[in-house]
Amino acid sequence: MIYTVTFNPALDYVVRMDRFRAGEVNRTASEELQLGGKGINVSTVLRNLGVENVALGFLAGFTGRALEDGLQKNGIQTDFIWLDTGLTRINVKIKGGDETEINGRGPDIGGEALEAMFRKLDRLGEGDVLVVSGSIPATLPSDIYERILARLEGRGIRTVVDATRDLLCNVLPYKPFLIKPNNLELGEIFGRELKNDEEIRDCAAQLQQRGARNVLVSMAGDGSLLLDETGACHRLGVPKGKVLNSVGAGDSMVAGFLAGWLEKGDYAYAHRLGAAAGSATAFSDGLATGEEIRALLNTF
Repeated sequence: MIYTVTFNPALDYVVRMDRFRAGEVNRTASEELQLGGKGINVSTVLRNLGVENVALGFLAGFTGRALEDGLQKNGIQTDFIWLDTGLTRINVKIKGGDETEINGRGPDIGGEALEAMFRKLDRLGEGDVLVVSGSIPATLPSDIYERILARLEGRGIRTVVDATRDLLCNVLPYKPFLIKPNNLELGEIFGRELKNDEEIRDCAAQLQQRGARNVLVSMAGDGSLLLDETGACHRLGVPKGKVLNSVGAGDSMVAGFLAGWLEKGDYAYAHRLGAAAGSATAFSDGLATGEEIRALLNTF
């Protein structure tokens, strides 16, 4: 089974308008409520591809209830920890020319709630996959990702980490199955601007030497690069299409990669399905459907 952890899930209130001007009354052309958070996105796209999974994390208040209800209606299993105070955050995404985002803070997560999460993770066993992704609330210890992977070490559980800087680098000794930085995040880790495939591959190889089994680097309109654990390097571009949405494309790539790897156990195919999923979401108003993803698969 695949499990995803989202420490700071959200209801994303997406509004579209012909224009947006600060300091004025603006009218929406359309509006939509989406279920957000990086792990939530991974869970949704996995389910769209027919892959069963369980969404884990922390919820609070009526906004948390709405998010859980929405996931369950979409056929996603949930096993959240409910917090006694606060509200699951609401993020406002304004699409009117340039995209503008206003992200909520989210509820505080105390030590007791965190221990409850660890107890849930203790139930995972050999062959399971755990995806941890995104930033962490200020109330959590900065080594939370390391603590999770250390707790799972030696149990035959494949881990996937999609995070930045120290959150990502500090888990490498625990040999995560997959990490997915983008090219800018990869450059930040090494304190340099990566200008070509050779430099990106070199930095990905260094992360592999430090413990990552597979390194998948997304590069927006320039495609993606996978350095797999056999030493093979896979490079894909992007299909033709109009980019409508920048939210969730990387999460969709992670979901597509996992779905492809579980389907065939082949890294080249997993990369192709991951790239198709990322592109399909970028070409959609929200997260891509399974049909949209499969339709792009043969373009790679």
